[in-house]
Amino acid sequence: MVSTPLGRVVPRHAEKAVVEALSDTRVVLVNGARQSGKSTLVKQIAQGTTAEWRDLDRDFIRQAAVSDPDGFVDFPGMMVIDEIQRAPELLLAIKAQVDADPKPGRYLLTGSARILGLRALPDTLVGRMETIELWPFSQGEIDSTPDGFIDAIFAQGADLRHTSEISRSDYAERVVRGGFPEAVSRTNTRRRQRFFDSYIGDLIVRDVNELSEIERVSDMHALTRLLAARSGQLLVRQSIGRELGLPTSTAYRYLGLLEEVYLIKRIPAWSRNLSNRAVSTAKVAFVDSGMAASLLSVDARGLVRPNGSFGPLLEGFVLMELARQLTWAENRVDLYHYRTKDGVEVDAVLEDRRGQVVGVEVKAASTVRSEDFRGLRHLADRLGDDFIAGIVLHTGTQTLPFGNRMLAMPVSAIWEVG
Repeated sequence: MVSTPLGRVVPRHAEKAVVEALSDTRVVLVNGARQSGKSTLVKQIAQGTTAEWRDLDRDFIRQAAVSDPDGFVDFPGMMVIDEIQRAPELLLAIKAQVDADPKPGRYLLTGSARILGLRALPDTLVGRMETIELWPFSQGEIDSTPDGFIDAIFAQGADLRHTSEISRSDYAERVVRGGFPEAVSRTNTRRRQRFFDSYIGDLIVRDVNELSEIERVSDMHALTRLLAARSGQLLVRQSIGRELGLPTSTAYRYLGLLEEVYLIKRIPAWSRNLSNRAVSTAKVAFVDSGMAASLLSVDARGLVRPNGSFGPLLEGFVLMELARQLTWAENRVDLYHYRTKDGVEVDAVLEDRRGQVVGVEVKAASTVRSEDFRGLRHLADRLGDDFIAGIVLHTGTQTLPFGNRMLAMPVSAIWEVG
């Protein structure tokens, strides 16, 4: 992590990406969840420059932006606009500015919603804007470790080895802490819980309503708790609607809103027509495992008890660590899951642009059995040489081979391998 003059920290991978983008792109958007460090990041990048700063969370500034969008963005140097989704009218005015003066680094924007999905968006900046998604901290950014698993496994395959000193209870602590900077800095469990409670309340009342009116706030709160309980599971809209007493169309709209404000992430189903029995339903993962644990009212000690929710929360935690890492890995890799109607599944399927595949299973146990590789062997048999490795990530300490191209490996390999 990188310390700022404010005593705050910014994600090191995102900082590098933004600086590179500003060197050759007219508009750069840092988009991501609230409280993930966007404002701190852009302040650090703009420090020492002549950039003009405009914060749309301030009411009088937002009123000026809405009243005169063209005049608001008319500035010869770089302009930083914080929380651009609060005045999407500015994007059309920015488009006119960068078309008239196409030099790079004109505008550095931040947003707490996927602004291209906003209903009121008048136009887009296709071809003129690069988007950097900012997630809560990865474990590697918290620990100052390499965060290089994806590149390493595609390069080394089943030759990769990793030994860990992290215990099962330590993993549980990481899951309930999550990666939001404010939550990471609060070592007191009660104070961290207050942060999560406040975050969810403000997100629903303010950001979700900013995107689209919701009929009843209580329904949205119930939905977030239900999704936290199903983190890492299939996202069946009809089932969710029935359980909450909502029409399927309303459940579908609410899910879309929660994804647009970066509370959840859908993991699409993977298929290469290997079997006509593959399901096409996406999985859902909470963007931050600490937020999910908070909604379920579980602490680290309760998580590892028998019949606790450690397995599903650990799977969601791993999925999001992989999703973060995709944004800076040298290899261009996509993340999927795989499941057949017969119940054969692989928690994460990583596929590069050459069609090579790494399969990942997640187990909350510290020991691994041969049957834990069932889904991975299913993929290996059907993919042949395109299958690089099958990894069962576990909470133990050693990497052990389990046959041709199969490995059991500690979960911490994701952020500790370089």
